[in-house]
Amino acid sequence: MTATQISELILDLQARGLRLEAPMERRTGGAGPTDCGMLWVAGHPVTAPTEGIAKDSPYALRAEDDGYGIYRDGVRLADASAQRRPRFYDLTTADGVPYWQIALLHLDSVASTVVQHCAYWGNHDQCRFCGIGLSLSAGRTVARKTPEQLAEVAVAARDLDGAVDATLTTGSTRGIDRGALYVGRCGQAVKQASGLPVEAQFEPPADLDVIDQVGAMGVDSVGIHIETFDPAVLARVAPAKARTGIEGYFTAWQRAVSVFGAGQVSTYVILGMGEDPQMTIDGCKRAVDAGVYPFLVPLRPVIGTPMADWKPPPSTYTRPIYAKVLAYMLQRGMTSATTKAGCARCQACSGLSSMEPVLLQIGSRPKA
Repeated sequence: MTATQISELILDLQARGLRLEAPMERRTGGAGPTDCGMLWVAGHPVTAPTEGIAKDSPYALRAEDDGYGIYRDGVRLADASAQRRPRFYDLTTADGVPYWQIALLHLDSVASTVVQHCAYWGNHDQCRFCGIGLSLSAGRTVARKTPEQLAEVAVAARDLDGAVDATLTTGSTRGIDRGALYVGRCGQAVKQASGLPVEAQFEPPADLDVIDQVGAMGVDSVGIHIETFDPAVLARVAPAKARTGIEGYFTAWQRAVSVFGAGQVSTYVILGMGEDPQMTIDGCKRAVDAGVYPFLVPLRPVIGTPMADWKPPPSTYTRPIYAKVLAYMLQRGMTSATTKAGCARCQACSGLSSMEPVLLQIGSRPKA
């Protein structure tokens, strides 16, 4: 397959899902990349829905003598390799907590929600797309992971399963720091024990000096996620974030870039929630100019959330937005290799990195 065909396939898999005709390791229920399979397609990291819409997908994953293949209507399209069950999942802490309840392996990134509770969960402020409370209620995790537990698990994930970075997020608190200091302390412990690059994800703190404190803990990258640049959509799907406001996020990003450097600050930008496409493109370009990596992802409806009945946007919608934003990023030297750790480094939930070879082939080159 050509680079263009591979990219088109990945975007369509993320939109339409993948039927499993062979066993593979996957996530079901709760927060994070969930109800999906994690795999490499023609060498690209991909998360694709394996529940819900996947039952009607034209794409199927089939086992072969050496790995897997992606098929459509009986025609083999691409090589694939799936994540096996991580070895560290079979270990437990000294006090009997299974490692998989503390952190999970997302392809090659060890990831954890360090506090599995959010002040906005279960009330009017709840982000409509978020499933942070579902994992805890289902018994798949523990409410609060300690820095020591996370450090222990990160070392095992590195040594046994080849983890190359750590992604740590948290539910928001009502405190001035919004939970940033605790996730920062967890990141500090992970980095000191394992040496892995660490991304910490948190809301803009009420006191921006908190960002400097997180930087002093040795964290490599931060994710401060606005979710959408359309203020009407933000107010509808994430009321608490809307109170911070888009300008509030840019103010926090400016401080974070001054601490962590250009390209080490990222934000999720979810496509398919009814947003204005041009407003999205313009917001992403402004973020790039500020040194922020706009991590564009298609909406991945989570079973059990208020947006569970929504559908991921079709690739005909996401591709033009990806292309315009990515071309702008490449002109300014921002690529999938820019960020040291976290979701923007992994890229599996987005179609951005799959399109980089396509745009580079047709002449979009990063400026020196």
